Amino acid sequence: MWIEPVAAVLSTLGTSSAGLTQTEVEDRRRRYGLNRPTTHRRRPWWFEFLLRFLNPLVLILLFASALSAATGNIASFVIVIILVVLSVTLDFVQETRAERAIEALSRSVAIRVQVRRGGAEMSETADLLVPGDVVRLAAGDLVPADCRLIEARDLFVNQATLTGEPYPVEKRADAPCLSARGPDEAINTIFMGSSVISGSAVAVVCRTGDATAFGRLSDALMAPPPPTAFELGIRQFGFLILRLTIFLVLFVLAVNVLFHRPWLDSLMFALALAVGLTPELLPMIVTVTLARGALRLTGRRVIVKRLAAMHNIGAMDVLCTDKTGTLTEATIRMVRHLDCLGTDSDRVFRLAYLNSHFESGIKSPLDEAVIAFRPLDVTGWEKIDEVPFDFERRRVSVLVTDGTRRLLVVKGAPEDVLRLSTHYEAEADVVKPMDPAARARLDALFQTLGEDGFRVLAVASKVMTPDHATATLGDECELDFAGYAVFLDPPKASATAAVHALDGAGVAVKVLTGDNERVTRHVCAELGLPITGLMTGDDLRAMNEEALRARLAEVNVYCRVTPQQKERVLSAYRRSGRVVGFLGDGINDASALHAADVGISVDGAADVAKEAAGLILLDHDLSVVGAAVAEGRRTVHNVTKYVLMGSSSNFGNMFSMAGASLFLPFLPMLPTQVLLNNLLYDASETGIPLDNVEAESLAAPVRWDLRLIERFMLVLGPVSSLFDFLTFYALLRLFDADEALFQTGWFVESLATQVLVIFVIRTRHSPWRSRPHPVLAGLAVGAAIIGALLPLTPAGAFFGFVAPPASFYLFLATAVVCYLALVEAIKRVFFRHLAAKPGARDPRDRLYPG
Repeated sequence: MWIEPVAAVLSTLGTSSAGLTQTEVEDRRRRYGLNRPTTHRRRPWWFEFLLRFLNPLVLILLFASALSAATGNIASFVIVIILVVLSVTLDFVQETRAERAIEALSRSVAIRVQVRRGGAEMSETADLLVPGDVVRLAAGDLVPADCRLIEARDLFVNQATLTGEPYPVEKRADAPCLSARGPDEAINTIFMGSSVISGSAVAVVCRTGDATAFGRLSDALMAPPPPTAFELGIRQFGFLILRLTIFLVLFVLAVNVLFHRPWLDSLMFALALAVGLTPELLPMIVTVTLARGALRLTGRRVIVKRLAAMHNIGAMDVLCTDKTGTLTEATIRMVRHLDCLGTDSDRVFRLAYLNSHFESGIKSPLDEAVIAFRPLDVTGWEKIDEVPFDFERRRVSVLVTDGTRRLLVVKGAPEDVLRLSTHYEAEADVVKPMDPAARARLDALFQTLGEDGFRVLAVASKVMTPDHATATLGDECELDFAGYAVFLDPPKASATAAVHALDGAGVAVKVLTGDNERVTRHVCAELGLPITGLMTGDDLRAMNEEALRARLAEVNVYCRVTPQQKERVLSAYRRSGRVVGFLGDGINDASALHAADVGISVDGAADVAKEAAGLILLDHDLSVVGAAVAEGRRTVHNVTKYVLMGSSSNFGNMFSMAGASLFLPFLPMLPTQVLLNNLLYDASETGIPLDNVEAESLAAPVRWDLRLIERFMLVLGPVSSLFDFLTFYALLRLFDADEALFQTGWFVESLATQVLVIFVIRTRHSPWRSRPHPVLAGLAVGAAIIGALLPLTPAGAFFGFVAPPASFYLFLATAVVCYLALVEAIKRVFFRHLAAKPGARDPRDRLYPG
């Protein structure tokens, strides 16, 4: 597509520079599908459902039940099939609904592209583009597909994802590419996966989805991000339980074979036990809980793009943010245009206007403020060339002509422009050499403006020779300093309360800004925010990593920092053990958003910033981040409730099963009864994502602590076993139970203690002081009641149950109350002991439900 002329490419695609009609677009979308690489596409629901049956334990259980059917036990086979399908369906429905809800929210902040349809320009989501669409791109946009350039103006793109080349590459529409062999040599073509650094372009879409260069490499390029601490913790917990379960299954199976019990029944029981003890509901609980939190955040106008961000923001203890739009209103307006004498000058405004009007690179709010200040007729001027803005030089230069002369107009950071100036305009048409006194006077004027809270850009010019046809970095020297463009961005009234609220919640706010220290000090003073330490980009450049890490705790403001320095600061915080968030919305923030544990951007941000972020704020307001932090902590606490309950119950059941296998002449519970117990238990826990969390538990960052969970499991698990053994004794001695009654009694007691313990474990306080969500309470109590009454119904016989005597229910109520009371007492001692240990962290700063 880069070899043929543009006209031939348009003809081949059956389109024109005016774009496709809507009918043509719909026809091509049916033909080519959505503009997504395969790795972005959702597999059919039925395929996802069937994949859940590939769980090794489920497959073995189904195989064993088939053997059971082959030996004539059809009833057992049917029951196992029904229970397995119900369990898998419960997991699938809950998780799929949550994932689809999050996907719908993500689409609301999807990357959009300006596309021509039937000659009119409109906004469209990138995944709906088709070959033949004509798109318009500007600085900050992601390239949505493989496109051939029709027009390009000072276009530089970053295509490191495809070529590994870290520096921006210039692209030109008129460049022939007869020998180009790939993206790195195709000068007239831009590719999906790259981003526009500066300039603008009009291009025709040639390839979409898997047909793009990015799509063909998507499996390699789109490797999932490294797992978070939370994901690793969940995985490690699952492996821990799985190892213990495998050991128990092999032990139970060996004991039953040793005692010459029926091998098929023993195998079925061991496999059913494995399914019952494995925390197969954990992934669903995690997904649904995080998704519920994400859905709640939409009410606060926050869109969660990646569910892992929910945990990260709950664990976040440092938030780095830009100043503009966070501490200030982001309603930047130009207020003055001062010459070198400090008086308003039309010439300074005219030069600033020419620069902003003809600049085709990154349009900043300052450029928009210059254009909006007042209209200026520039019809007599024409742009020849441009040196685009970059964040290292911190300036932009345009070469313009009015037909008689050629002028290089430079606008940028005062420190840099002043350094490059050798002359200054003392008055109209009078240029004098820049002596030390003049330089000191101009610098003092700049300092005074900064101390008064004004943002300042310096403006300079240079007369070029009539044959000068290009603008280069080498031309930015020996400039004539013209003066200053002065801007005001008032502080945001809500910022003070938001920063103090985050600080009270254990999140330290750090300001990372490209502005100078005087403006930043003024804004912080206006808001009443103390600066405990300030570091500039020059200070950072002179520091090694050890020196930087030593000053992280005291510094809360970083000024005049480049994108690379922002990334360096974030990485330093992460290496020091902090969980770091970054709030940014510009092209220069993309690398920092990637480097942070949780990237936060806004809906109006540059495409590259939105793509890098995990959370999108629909309102650029720091107070909304506080709501996201609380919701992240709430979701992690709710996941913990399931983990603590499941780990202690499962570990207790392991002891109970092992002990029962040693002395009972029969299976303590039939395989189908184990599966039914597991199904009812799983159903009762689906209300956990909705549960309430106390305010005090949201007052500090929450991190995953697997060691705490292991200790809790080892302490509380034997308590569960103790009451199981008490039930065994009562059934055999007090009720003279046969095989069927024993299995029935233990089923009822096991389910009741497993399910009802949630009311104790879900809170640090006394259960009666903390109300659970009605759905959770109803499901838990309902599961216990179903388990208790099922043996009294005709359906109970289907599962091998018999009706227990009335006295058993009196025993059951007494045992359950005693069990819950003992767990409550041990829980209090456990956490009191943990908090009293030397060097213990604040008990709020660890994983435990409210």
